[in-house]
Amino acid sequence: MTSTNLYERLGGERGIASLVDDIVESHMQNPRIRARFLPYREDPDHLEVVKGHLRDFLAAGSGGPVEYRGRSMPEAHRGMNINEAEYMAAIDDILGVLDRHGIDPQTRQEVLGIAYSLKGEIMHV
Repeated sequence: MTSTNLYERLGGERGIASLVDDIVESHMQNPRIRARFLPYREDPDHLEVVKGHLRDFLAAGSGGPVEYRGRSMPEAHRGMNINEAEYMAAIDDILGVLDRHGIDPQTRQEVLGIAYSLKGEIMHV
């Protein structure tokens, strides 16, 4: 077992920022979910706000020195009616980005566990 926390294993502030950039880009390229993300390209200011919330959420949730001040998962996803296939496409993107960034299997597994723990707060709300 490693002595560093999840935040540190994800690369701290800079690592998480890079992960979030690549995850959002992967979502924009993913045929199953890109329609939900491509509109952000037309509004770069809003895209940056969304990425900031994602960075803070991931940093705070992984033990970093950040306070997440965004909406709760149900509030953020209410009315989107995200289905199982879309949810899994997003998870696949996240895991793919972690792999491309050289994040070790144990750390990827921990992130997967967190993502699955949020499933009920994201799908069909």
